[in-house]
Amino acid sequence: MLLLENKGAIVTGASTLIGAAVARALVGQGAKVVLADVDADKGEKLAGELGGKAVFVKTDVCADEQIDGAVASAMKFCGRIDVLVNIAAAYVDNGPASPREDWLKSFDINLFGAVMFLRAVRPHMAAVGGGAVVNFGSTSAHVAQAGRWTYPATKAAMLQFTRSAALDLAADGIRVNAVSPGWTWSGILDLISGGDLEKTNRVAAPFHMLKRVATPEEVANAVTFLCTPQSSFITGANLPVDGGYSAMGPEQMLSPIAQLMG
Repeated sequence: MLLLENKGAIVTGASTLIGAAVARALVGQGAKVVLADVDADKGEKLAGELGGKAVFVKTDVCADEQIDGAVASAMKFCGRIDVLVNIAAAYVDNGPASPREDWLKSFDINLFGAVMFLRAVRPHMAAVGGGAVVNFGSTSAHVAQAGRWTYPATKAAMLQFTRSAALDLAADGIRVNAVSPGWTWSGILDLISGGDLEKTNRVAAPFHMLKRVATPEEVANAVTFLCTPQSSFITGANLPVDGGYSAMGPEQMLSPIAQLMG
């Protein structure tokens, strides 16, 4: 049984590794998907892979007219909009050296794009009795990280936006939730590690109970769950998909008490 049969979905940031995994998972559950991203090469390639179940629409989430265009394309392609997944994000973060323009860019892409997309799809979701929205938070929203100011701030704001939107849109039958991944094999980790997954897992191990990074597919599975009727009584929630990162304290896997007793 396909849980999203004949449903329409929009995935922002769909050209990324995580976005592509989410799109594949939604299509796997029967949805038709609009792939919204600024990277046309990767987006068109993914649309071709998914065949008639997906279409790419070049979309800059900082441009309201392009957001409206993506929503119009979704209505044309899918006939309805039931799901919105806000993944699009930018890693523009120089910590305390970040100038105002970096702060503005970070919030514009990471938060305001999601806000405006939800604003644009709301009437279409309400018209079909409701829908499911999944925003992307991060473990970065909950802890201090050296040299990182703008990205964590946007993700913390995203989680508060998720709660507020869930409250105000419940009357429309629209559920709004978030996922907060830990380290996940993504374009940024691929880039900075030189494509070395083994090294990435080794560096990530002390900060994750499961001693590795997530795969894009593992994050996509959590997102898909929040988009289906299986999560019908869940809204305003944040689901950590982080291998135990957020549950682990500063002692990590050490035993300071044992050290004191030794």
